[in-house]
Amino acid sequence: MKIRKNFMEGLEQKVYIHENKKEELILIAIPDIEWSYLFTYEAEDIQKDLFQSLKRRVTEEKAEVIGSRILQWTREM
Repeated sequence: MKIRKNFMEGLEQKVYIHENKKEELILIAIPDIEWSYLFTYEAEDIQKDLFQSLKRRVTEEKAEVIGSRILQWTREM
């Protein structure tokens, strides 16, 4: 599991990223906003799906920023 720090409006949020290579899944969780998301390696249009899920918890602007960062972090894995 990787733990990344996301800074928004001067606040630090921990973003937990777990990769299950055997089942080809990635689980993302941000406890501060009570949000988690699971996707497969094969998933299409992950950015759109992340945005839709995140905007239920945060503003659209924040959802775009967090979603982009999550995609970058998961591609590094």
